[in-house]
Amino acid sequence: MFTQWKKEWFLQPKADLLSGIVVALALVPEAIAFSLIAGVNPMVGLYASVIIAIVISIAGGRPGMISAATGAMALVVVQLVKDHGVDYLLAAGILAGILQITFGFLGIAKLLRFIPRAVMVGFVNALAILIFSAQLPQFEGQNWIMYAMVAASLAIILLFPRVTKAIPAPLVAITIMTVLTVVFSLDTRVIGDMGQIEAALPSFFLPDVPFSLETLQIIFPYALSLAFVGLIESLLTARIVDEMTDTMSNKAMESRGQGIANIIAGMFGGMPGCAMIGQSVINVTSGGRGRLSTLTAGVFLML
Repeated sequence: MFTQWKKEWFLQPKADLLSGIVVALALVPEAIAFSLIAGVNPMVGLYASVIIAIVISIAGGRPGMISAATGAMALVVVQLVKDHGVDYLLAAGILAGILQITFGFLGIAKLLRFIPRAVMVGFVNALAILIFSAQLPQFEGQNWIMYAMVAASLAIILLFPRVTKAIPAPLVAITIMTVLTVVFSLDTRVIGDMGQIEAALPSFFLPDVPFSLETLQIIFPYALSLAFVGLIESLLTARIVDEMTDTMSNKAMESRGQGIANIIAGMFGGMPGCAMIGQSVINVTSGGRGRLSTLTAGVFLML
């Protein structure tokens, strides 16, 4: 038991810490963007990413996998937020978490083995295309400095590993470009331009919604959709990370962990979330393998 715990947490602490920092830096603009998609304050997405990452590092069944606020979950709740407000979103997230825990105990995760590999390949490639296309609007109306920084960042990410792999190349690229921007006061957009960020920690509260059958009728369809979408994306991501690391994960435990994370997130003002394939791949390719990398991502994002 202790050997397994040590292996999952402290097998390679340096690599996990560095990869976790890379993931945290990448989570900031994504969390803000997903909040804007859902129609809520950017802090709702940031709180969710902090809490879900920290909780799933302990309760999840796949070490090294990153979970936070995601675009898939944000898209599900757009209409709910528009019609009823953010408190109903939080209530739906808590109910979705309860459903995910139930599905975990019922062994729904076992059905994942029936998904064809072609679906997995299509899922990954389609997501890559969506991530790429989502960046294109950021180029509109920008000056040459932005294009030069993008080119330089890509060059560092591609070439730095040939020099050394002791430090993740994306972390080096982010650090160098940020320092250059600050030192030379370069005219380019920053993350803060995407939305108002407050220096405040999440606090515990229950969603301000009536505890009635009518409320349940409103949130249950959304909660059920969130539960299924979150589990499908999380279990597919877990399987991909399994193959990348040549290890096995506990899918039933992951299902329950996702549920626990969403319940706690909803009680601290965070939107529901799930595993992120893009960030999980970044974490693994940057050297992150253990639970410490996921915990580091959440804690560093909070700091």
